[in-house]
Amino acid sequence: MSIALYTSTLKKLNSKIIPFAIIGYFIANLDKTNISIAALQMNADLGLTASMYGLGVGMFYISYIIFEIPNNIIMTRVGARVWIARIMITWGLVSAGMSLVQTPTQLYVMRFLLGMAEAGFTPGIIYYISCWFPRSNRARAMSFFYMGSVLASIIGLPMSGSILNMHGIADIAGWRWMFAIEGLPAVILGIIILWRLPSSPEKATWLSEPEKKWLITQLEEDNKDVVVNKNHSWLSSLKNRVVLLLSLVWFLQAFGSIGITLFLPLILKSIVSEQSNFVISLLSAVPFVFACLFMYLNGRHSDMTKERSLHMGLPLILAGISLAIAIYSNNLLLSYILLVLTVGFNFALTPIFWAVTTEKLAGVAAAASIAFINTIANFVGLGLPPLLGKIKDLTDSYHYGLLIVAIALVLGGIVGIVVARPNKNTATEDPALTS
Repeated sequence: MSIALYTSTLKKLNSKIIPFAIIGYFIANLDKTNISIAALQMNADLGLTASMYGLGVGMFYISYIIFEIPNNIIMTRVGARVWIARIMITWGLVSAGMSLVQTPTQLYVMRFLLGMAEAGFTPGIIYYISCWFPRSNRARAMSFFYMGSVLASIIGLPMSGSILNMHGIADIAGWRWMFAIEGLPAVILGIIILWRLPSSPEKATWLSEPEKKWLITQLEEDNKDVVVNKNHSWLSSLKNRVVLLLSLVWFLQAFGSIGITLFLPLILKSIVSEQSNFVISLLSAVPFVFACLFMYLNGRHSDMTKERSLHMGLPLILAGISLAIAIYSNNLLLSYILLVLTVGFNFALTPIFWAVTTEKLAGVAAAASIAFINTIANFVGLGLPPLLGKIKDLTDSYHYGLLIVAIALVLGGIVGIVVARPNKNTATEDPALTS
C-alpha cells in the first residue's frame, strides 16, 4: 500500500466525517447544559426552588440512562446515519419545545423527553467513527469529536447568556428565546446528516475504489483481535471482563469530568471571592482550552507511538495528583494552575479511552457495550453533585469532596493502564503506516 493512498483516504475521512461529529457534539452539549443559563431567568418565571431546578436537571440523566443501550441496539439495525439523524431532529424539537413550558411539571416532562431523545447520540457517534477510522488514526479522530463538547463550555454558554438579552422582544422572555433558537440547529444538522452522511465506507461516493478497498481491508484487519466481536450477543458482552473494566475506568474519570467541571466556577469563587462573576467565568473557560490541546496532543502521540496503556492511564493519575496538591496549596496562582492541569489531564485520556474501547469491541455487541459504558458514567451525574454540595454544606469547604474526586481519578488511571494493555494476538500493523 502506498503512503499516498493512505494519506488521501484519511484526508477525506477527516474532511467529510469529523466536521459533522464536532458540530453535532457541540450542539448536543449546548442543548443539554443551556438550562443552567436559562435558570437565571426561568426559575423566577416558573417559581422553581433550587431543589425543583435540580430535579429538572436530573430528569435528563434518568431518561438518558434508561434509553441509551436500546438506542444503540436499534442504531445497528436501522443504520447509523438514519438513527443519528433521528436523534438530532427529535432532540432539537424537544429542546426548542422547552421554550413553551409554563409549569414545573411541564419542565420535568420536557427534560425527561430531552434525555430520551438524545440518548444514544454520544455512543452512536463513537461507534460510527470506529466504523470509518482505522486503529492507527482513531485516537486523533476521537479527540476532534470530543472537542465539540469542550467548545460548548468555551463558546456555547457565553452565547446562551447573550441570547438572554433578547428578553422582552415580542413580549417573550429571554430564556424562551434561548431554548427556541438553540434547538433549531440540531434539527437542521439532523436533516443534513440524513441527506449527506454515508452509512458506511462502501457507500461513500467521495472515496475512490482503491481507497474504499484499502479502508475496508484495514478495518477488517483491525477487528481480527477484538475481545468482543460480532459473534457475541449484546447481552453477553455486558458481562465481559474487559467491558466491565472499561466501564469502571469511564465511571471513575466522570468524577473529574462531571464533578470538577460542574463545580469549577463555585470552586474558583471560593478561592478568589473578591473577583466578579465575569472574571470567574473567564477563569472557568481557560481549563477547557487546555483540555482541547491536551486531547489532541495525547491522541496524536498515542497514534504515532502506537501505545495506548500509558496514554490512557497516566493522564488520570496526573489529574488526581494535580487536584490533590491544588486542594492543600496556599498559593492561589499555583492552585489555579493545578486546577487547569486537572481539567486538561482529565480530558486528555478521552480519545485514547474510546480508541481502546473500539479496538477491543466490534459489531452489535460493541454498540451495546459503548452505550453501557457511557450509561454507567452517567450515574456519577446523578449522585456526585448532590454529594459534593452536601459535603460543602457540612464542612464549609470543597476540600473533602475534591479529595474523593482525586482518589477516584488516580484509581481510574491505574485500572486504565491495566485494561488498555494490548492483546497478545494483536495483529501486526501495516508497514506502510510505520514508515
